[in-house]
Amino acid sequence: MERVLKQLVERLTKTFEQRLVSVVLYGSAAAGDHHGRFSDINILCVLSQVTPRELGESEPIFRWWREHGNPAPLLLSRQEVNTCTDCFAIEFHDIKSRHRILHGEDVVDGLPIDDSFYRAQVEYELRAKLLRLRQKASGVLSDRDLLRQLLVDSVSTFCVLFRHALVLHGVEARYRKREVIEQAREAFGIGAAAFEKVLDVREERAKPKELDPVPLLEQYLEAITGVIDAVDRLEK
Repeated sequence: MERVLKQLVERLTKTFEQRLVSVVLYGSAAAGDHHGRFSDINILCVLSQVTPRELGESEPIFRWWREHGNPAPLLLSRQEVNTCTDCFAIEFHDIKSRHRILHGEDVVDGLPIDDSFYRAQVEYELRAKLLRLRQKASGVLSDRDLLRQLLVDSVSTFCVLFRHALVLHGVEARYRKREVIEQAREAFGIGAAAFEKVLDVREERAKPKELDPVPLLEQYLEAITGVIDAVDRLEK
């Protein structure tokens, strides 16, 4: 991972020079919870401005980065970083709490985050991801291998959103996925077994064939709904 991060910074600095304000690593790779097969390497790239020129120059770099199995970096201008935290409260809370500066200024350490829409964003993301999970599950329910993979692929996203649900409830949420699930069980009274079993497969502690995904899906959906209900009950 360190080698490819170094290469990314070298490409960005060579291309953008003085226009490159900051390169920030965030998420599981910055928190020591990165899993090579399933975790993305998340990058925030801040430029002095973002115009079609910068987009064109970033294209070969971002294509190369995606070819390494990672999502394209978030590309923001310095002004956008300072003015869009209300729209992206989840993202900026994640970046601010777990980040590592790879190049340039630390643009997020002292950044105030506007939480005006934080609760609504968490509920929206939970509901949207739940609907998407149902849609995908309805298309693969008869194929146990695909259904099992769907659960494994989704667990990281729901752990992130569960963590934000905990923060909204005043819990000092941890970062590692199993710890988040346990905290959610305690705070919201949800069943944790389905998530723990999916994490066992994800982390290669259990063989995929040992996991029967159909009954697990029901428990998984019930847990997600329980967290959504807890967020919905918060004062709006």
